[in-house]
Amino acid sequence: MNGVAGLSPVEFSRAVRQGRWRKPTAGCCSGYAQMNLVVLPGSYATDFQAFCEKNPKPCPLLERVDRGRVEAVTLAPGSDLRTDCPGYKVFRGRQTEFRENVTDIWQDDFVSFLLGCSFTFEQAMLKNAIPVRHIELSCNVPMYITDIPCEPAGPFHGSMVVSMRPVPEALVELTYAVTGGYPAVHGAPVHHGDPKTIGIGDLTSPDFGDPVPINKGEIPVFWACGVTPQVALRNLAPEIAITHAPGFMFVSDRRDEDFFVG
Repeated sequence: MNGVAGLSPVEFSRAVRQGRWRKPTAGCCSGYAQMNLVVLPGSYATDFQAFCEKNPKPCPLLERVDRGRVEAVTLAPGSDLRTDCPGYKVFRGRQTEFRENVTDIWQDDFVSFLLGCSFTFEQAMLKNAIPVRHIELSCNVPMYITDIPCEPAGPFHGSMVVSMRPVPEALVELTYAVTGGYPAVHGAPVHHGDPKTIGIGDLTSPDFGDPVPINKGEIPVFWACGVTPQVALRNLAPEIAITHAPGFMFVSDRRDEDFFVG
């Protein structure tokens, strides 16, 4: 991770703002919780919050930042949501683009939502000798659109997205126990084993992120993923909306253990 794992969130944000880090954030700022970001015009805010509340597994809402504000006061005092993700995805109708910051397109009516991210429990997995393949390979976690429907809210609807980590079969039960202690950051897996059961046809072709090898004796384990709102936004085709680019997360000042409930 080129020394980034040991940076504090403030140091990491500075590196991002200066353009020195434009990669996925898995393994960055070890011990600090990372977040999914969704930014919408205020006219969509009530319905999107309801979508999160109806779908807490893929969309665990941790902070709402209202109109006129760009700082996540609760999760990262001093932050700037316009610059502090190393990559953003901008939606305009059915078109999307990757951007390194969104300062020049920020609107006064934007409302931002920060959702829990499964990167938060990965250090706990590693401490329990459960492998995290995308960290081993310094790549992005693979993410897939499933056929698991989310509960709709207003104009927001779509299927759940999941992230996948291969786990030795003997450690699957432990994996459920370890990650289940972090319900605010997706918690325990939603599925393990045959991906076709949840509508995934080919693990070598993720919808987002990078494919990772599954070694002999390992099985794929799937967690609800905070990229789920991006599927709902694709379906909505809003005039404008912003999210983090998948895997390019917002790093908070909160410690991973702050979200452990046992």
